[in-house]
Amino acid sequence: MKMLSYSAKQTLSRAFCLSAALICLGASNSAWALFSDDEARKAILDLRKSLATTQLELQGQIDKLKTENAELRGKVEELEKQGEDINNSQKTYYQDLDTRLGNFEPRTVTIEGVSGTVQPGEKRAYDDALKSFQAGNLKKADEGFTAFAVKYPKSPYLPLALYWSGNSKYANKDYSGAISQLQSLIKRFPNHPRVPTAMVTLGNSQLESGNKVAAKKTFSEIIAKYPDTEAAKDAQQLIAGTK
Repeated sequence: MKMLSYSAKQTLSRAFCLSAALICLGASNSAWALFSDDEARKAILDLRKSLATTQLELQGQIDKLKTENAELRGKVEELEKQGEDINNSQKTYYQDLDTRLGNFEPRTVTIEGVSGTVQPGEKRAYDDALKSFQAGNLKKADEGFTAFAVKYPKSPYLPLALYWSGNSKYANKDYSGAISQLQSLIKRFPNHPRVPTAMVTLGNSQLESGNKVAAKKTFSEIIAKYPDTEAAKDAQQLIAGTK
């Protein structure tokens, strides 16, 4: 085998070194590229983890604020309810106080268009008689209303006392007593709103007592004076019984 010349050996050696250097450089670039991708992935994962943690913290804060807001709303509603209860309590207190004071001093009132001074105990006496009537205790109601009319002749409740007294007497078949009370009401308070229905009871009392002429006159007067009322409709039907 022929030996290589010195210049050829040098040339071959340089070529080998260059090839080795290129190989090393290529390996170094690949390693650096791989290292950069891992770092990028790690950075992205870390960022995602950080964002997720931040999101959870924010959601936790939002939930906490919602809870606190609900609690505050509940407290506000409770305070509003307490305020409403206090107002109602005060209103009831002053109404009760007004009622109590009314039991000890006269008061000026208007009852179904009739004005007057109510004396202490007056309204209670009227209310007691009315409760007896509503409970069906007609005898006690009649006694109560009759006593009221005697004791409080100037009361604004007097027209109502006469009205209910007449109805109580009629229900107890005391027709003459009913006629007397109802005629007194009609004569003394001709413009009172209870007059039309009082006249119906008056006509019935006259009819039941056998005085058809007086009953017919009463029913005819109702129809003439108070047309288009329930009293007039009742009178129109009842007048047939006077023939």
